[in-house]
Amino acid sequence: MKFPVKIYPNSSGMPRKYPSIPIGESAILLPMKTILLLTYLLTLGVRFVLRTLDLRHLRRYGHTVPEGFEDAVDPQRLARSADYTLAKSRLGRVESLVSSVLALVFLFAGGLSVYDRFVQSLGLSFVLSGVVFFVGIQLALQVLDIPFSLIRTFHLEKRFGFNRSTGALWLADLAKSTLLASVLMAAVVAGALALVQHSPRFWWLWVWAFFALVTLFLLYLSPYVIEPLFFKFSPVARPELAAAIEALMARTGLRVSAVQQVDASKRSGHSNAYFTGIGRVKRIVLFDTLLAQMTDREILAVLAHEVGHWKKGHIRNRLLTAEIISLLGCVTAYGMLTLGVLPAWLGLDGSSFHAQVVILVFVFSLAGFFFQPLSNALSRRHEWQADHFAAQLTEDPEALATALVKLSRENLANLHPHPLYAWFSYSHPPVVARVARLRGYGQEPVKGEGAGSRINNA
Repeated sequence: MKFPVKIYPNSSGMPRKYPSIPIGESAILLPMKTILLLTYLLTLGVRFVLRTLDLRHLRRYGHTVPEGFEDAVDPQRLARSADYTLAKSRLGRVESLVSSVLALVFLFAGGLSVYDRFVQSLGLSFVLSGVVFFVGIQLALQVLDIPFSLIRTFHLEKRFGFNRSTGALWLADLAKSTLLASVLMAAVVAGALALVQHSPRFWWLWVWAFFALVTLFLLYLSPYVIEPLFFKFSPVARPELAAAIEALMARTGLRVSAVQQVDASKRSGHSNAYFTGIGRVKRIVLFDTLLAQMTDREILAVLAHEVGHWKKGHIRNRLLTAEIISLLGCVTAYGMLTLGVLPAWLGLDGSSFHAQVVILVFVFSLAGFFFQPLSNALSRRHEWQADHFAAQLTEDPEALATALVKLSRENLANLHPHPLYAWFSYSHPPVVARVARLRGYGQEPVKGEGAGSRINNA
């Protein structure tokens, strides 16, 4: 059959039509749609099987207090941790089921085509129609997440003693995050599509450069504009700790603009510590919950771990890797959109540039699923290196070990992840393995890697 393909617009702003491409329906259209559908179902199936293995493993071994945790985690606490993991998993499965069904309807049952025709019927310009198209999808996803967010915050987290948010605060956060995300989405989409419109042959390069600049801009902007919209920051209330942190930074030669604490306890009982910003606007942020749970010695060890990521070049390498992947993605997008085969892959009769981008993002997500284990393996390697750096810098590996034990206890972490599930899904080594290695400091680092842990606070 003949398949009319609309790609990017010409200089007048009108969609540019390429010659119709003959597509053998039996040879390309149906098989590609079937392949994509089966691949998507495969990813769902793999996630389901791995999660089932993890939960069975937890039920089998979750009553055993790991070695080295006996003084901090009693059987009752361990049982509560298992209950928390199971409750999160049940909610996550329902959420995954709903989102998967909606994705199947949208992509494979004509939902995308209906939505695309509706936006095109508004008669807007290429750029403006793209803004409406993508912001509309984002708002729809936000609305779909609301019931799950309510259940997660006011039922699950409250049941286990973590939630401290109120209905008014939750609504305020929702309003601010929705408005902020919509404004950012509109600006980024408008900028990218304007580049597509004005440089049909080289937009892949300009869009990539634009995305890279936006990423750097947000890294600089976040500590001053975005984060203060949701949290209140103040100098660390413990002067001795602030002085010790500054001394630690001086020893490493890492310059930070401020050491602050944040009122995280206003929303949750979970604890964390992190670096924010980049370059001269780097800041150290400590949750007030973390300050209440740990000694100065333990907090310094946690921060030394974070410093290790900077000193080992992990942050820089991650940014560079992300930009290389982004560039390859833009080049691939240009080639696929130029060929005009994407609508046929889902059996559509014709799609706008914007709809084809959605199809491409879906295909990229399927490919990314199979690279997830590699990405997580590299992340775990970085975590081992940062742990080792912290132990050397502080000359106190026990401090980081006890900090990890406390983080696990206070956040009700799963101390018994299934090895296969952890290998595939976790970006951090298992906390039990990390603690064991830190307490065996002085031995040669174990070759290979452990599987991951959800404890990503350190």
